[in-house]
Amino acid sequence: MNQQESWREGMDSGLPKRVHLVEVGPRDGLQAESTFIPTDTKIELVNRLVGAGVRRIEAASFVSPKWIPQMADGAAVMAGIDREAGVSYAALTPNMRGLEAAIESKADEVVIFGAASEAFSLRNINCSITESIERFSPVARMAKTAGLRLRASISCSFGCPYQGPVSVDAVVDMVRRFRDLGCDEIDIADTIGVGTVHQVQRVVQAASREFPLASLAGHFHDTYGQALANIVGALQVGMSIFHASVGGLGGCPYAKGATGNVATEDLLYLLDGLGIETGIDLDAVVSIGDWVSQQMSRENGARAGKALIARRARN
Repeated sequence: MNQQESWREGMDSGLPKRVHLVEVGPRDGLQAESTFIPTDTKIELVNRLVGAGVRRIEAASFVSPKWIPQMADGAAVMAGIDREAGVSYAALTPNMRGLEAAIESKADEVVIFGAASEAFSLRNINCSITESIERFSPVARMAKTAGLRLRASISCSFGCPYQGPVSVDAVVDMVRRFRDLGCDEIDIADTIGVGTVHQVQRVVQAASREFPLASLAGHFHDTYGQALANIVGALQVGMSIFHASVGGLGGCPYAKGATGNVATEDLLYLLDGLGIETGIDLDAVVSIGDWVSQQMSRENGARAGKALIARRARN
């Protein structure tokens, strides 16, 4: 065994052999864009990502167009995509009306959400944490009755733009609440990207004492450049589901200054280097990130993506 192989074996020790990636670009990635993205572009983005090997994708959001105008065409997107067997198409559903629309659109998975910060809950969905759980209770029951997979996302798990620091206990409390609603999976989300490695590890380990670690997911924004480091930290304590957004698209419309999600290209490059399987074609995703960035007339937010595009040009 040479030095590089020895180093790599040491790095891989204890890490998951496979990671399940949830692509959130078409929903979380686009929701804060001020210029409306054409429905056909959204449909093509979903289809291209699935063609690259993505098997879990947030395709739409059934929220009020008054609050998130960019997602007003959710039903049209869901109707227009090319459904592929073995792929789970998810939709965000903030209330019963949204859930009904998701069911009608044949979503495979629905996503509810709440915050670990009381201040963020009041600013984001105009109610307390307790009230938000009460609102989601009938949504959760109906989703399970309809046979849909139910996922919950906990915003501000590491810090809040209004409250500041968020305690581990506050995150664990939300994990318990969503567990009791019957959720199949729970996302630990760093909405404003302030988390650090040891903080992430403490939160993940504490959450795993209340909910199966294999069903906890990491959702990291890269505001402070810590997303990949935090993912490595989460991998080290056994987390194996992560969210990413092609081209680094994203940013919470209710969290001023929050930048995009960790880029799918950057995450795939990291995981490939660690020898962790995803089943997703990095080169194909790089091309998709370049394409969608051009469609939106914006800079590509994936550093690995830009570097690999530049390498192609040199070759």
